Amino acid sequence: MPKITVLAIGTHPDDVEGGMGGSIIKFLKLGHEVHIVDLTNGEPTPHGTPEIRSEECKEATALLGVTGRITLDLPNRYLFDNVESRNKVAEVIRRVRPDIMFLPYWEDAHPDHIQATQIGEAARFYAKLTKTDLTGEPWYPGRILYYLWSHQRVHLEPAFVIDITDEFESKVEVVKSYKSQFAYNEERWNDVNRTVHSYGQYYGSLIGTQYGEPFASREKLGLRDIRDLL
Repeated sequence: MPKITVLAIGTHPDDVEGGMGGSIIKFLKLGHEVHIVDLTNGEPTPHGTPEIRSEECKEATALLGVTGRITLDLPNRYLFDNVESRNKVAEVIRRVRPDIMFLPYWEDAHPDHIQATQIGEAARFYAKLTKTDLTGEPWYPGRILYYLWSHQRVHLEPAFVIDITDEFESKVEVVKSYKSQFAYNEERWNDVNRTVHSYGQYYGSLIGTQYGEPFASREKLGLRDIRDLL
């Protein structure tokens, strides 16, 4: 099976892990390259500091074992889809040269998450342009897919669901490493843990597995081999 390069984009450290941490672990097991870019450092937040968030991110990254991770310096809470943001992400795309990009699902109550989706979509286009001041050679990822880690109780109608039964407990451990966000007290962790389990079980049930992670696509998807279906 040919190996691919994946780039997962999150608004804050913890977004990618919560939305598709199990799938990332599975991709790495299969020998694919996985890179993460966090658009902001996630601060300020009620229980975090830049230093705490940085250490938590390092712990989560080590647990995942990803190929590479970059944190950009875009502003948390005030993230906006503009030329500067697009160019910064486009340069990451040129550097990583992913076959597939993953972005936050486009419906969300958090404005930064919505902006991140728009930035990523535009940056994909910018990254292929010639005659620009962008560093690196032009590159155009073949696909954009969308993961669910939302501040809104939305139902993502998945284009497909990845079975993460074997990776689920590792995903939970990775999510819990962000203690300042998800485990600063027992009540908070119980709530987050219940949500992660509920979503995982629900989407897993749609494909007849114990746990699953859903992914959406604005474009239609094709199969090269019918045997790829579960």
